[in-house]
Amino acid sequence: MPAKSNTKTIAQNKKAYHDYFVEESFEAGIELVGTEVKSLRQGRANLKDAWCSVVDGEMLLNGCHISPYDFGNIFNRDPMRVRRLLMHKREILRLYGIVKQQGYSLIPLSLYFKDSRVKVQVGLCKGKKNYDKRADMAKRDAQRNIERELKERNR
Repeated sequence: MPAKSNTKTIAQNKKAYHDYFVEESFEAGIELVGTEVKSLRQGRANLKDAWCSVVDGEMLLNGCHISPYDFGNIFNRDPMRVRRLLMHKREILRLYGIVKQQGYSLIPLSLYFKDSRVKVQVGLCKGKKNYDKRADMAKRDAQRNIERELKERNR
């Protein structure tokens, strides 16, 4: 019987689901230094405008804001610094090839603890057009209205 993994979400990038079609998602570790883990345990991270890039065969997380730890003094780092993501080299090169040839983007979808390690869920995403965004919003509104009506009828 496999052991259950204990996960706790730190931050989610809800804007990514609005702006992109998520084709695939991957799990990556993240290289953290100083008091960044303590700050993440307080839930102080933001992925809203973050993206991933591949430079010299390494995947980097750009635009992720991890707030400085309150009691960190000189050990705090720049909250917007570029952080290295930890994946196998062949996975990184495969994703890089897809991004370059087919016009996809690598977008971080969530940041979470998994068995006391910080992980990033990275999505292979394709941008939505404005009419796609409007159609998704209309579908969500219709689903909400249906659920609301069913809830009122069941009272």
